[in-house]
Amino acid sequence: MAPKKESREPRLTPLHLHDLVENDDAFFGPGDTYDGQLFDKPSFDEANLTSTDFLECQLNGPTLNNTELRGVRFRGTVINDSFAPVMHGARTSWRDTEVTAPRWGSAELYDSSWQSVRIDGGKIDFLNLRAAKITDLLISDAIIGELDLGGATVTRMALKNCRIGTLDLQQATLKDLDLRGTEFRTLNGVGSMSGVVMDDYQLGLLAPILATHLGITIA
Repeated sequence: MAPKKESREPRLTPLHLHDLVENDDAFFGPGDTYDGQLFDKPSFDEANLTSTDFLECQLNGPTLNNTELRGVRFRGTVINDSFAPVMHGARTSWRDTEVTAPRWGSAELYDSSWQSVRIDGGKIDFLNLRAAKITDLLISDAIIGELDLGGATVTRMALKNCRIGTLDLQQATLKDLDLRGTEFRTLNGVGSMSGVVMDDYQLGLLAPILATHLGITIA
């Protein structure tokens, strides 16, 4: 028997935020830059944050109800306990960032870019990462109703101890997508699974789907 291939784990940059300045700005407009700032329960509801930069910031308990986030850039930033019924975040950029315990409904983050990012805990109804460019992303201990990676380009992404309703991999390009330890009920895009790593138990659950895809009759 050939040895099992070990996937390469996501490479995450440790964050060390120091001497943050508390932000008490009541107005948030498009194209602003926030550097080294601490936001305590900010309300971004209805705000237009298009092309805004958050550089080495910490956001605690932000609300993002009907917030326009298109083109926002997060760099070296921590986002704790965020709430967004609908997240309008197409073409956002996430780098060296940590997201803890998000409560997102429909997170429309298609065409986004991700590099060295961790999402830990929380509940997301629909995580739309279609056509995203993903390098070094770890999602752990999260509940996700649907994760859409259709058409995405993924390098070193791991889902650890997650529960996922539907995982969509159609037309994705995958390298080291580690699903071990994660539960999912439905998988779309069996033909795009090259580059996926899973355990024996998961493979057994997928056997009927794989057989149908390959035209195998089990008698």
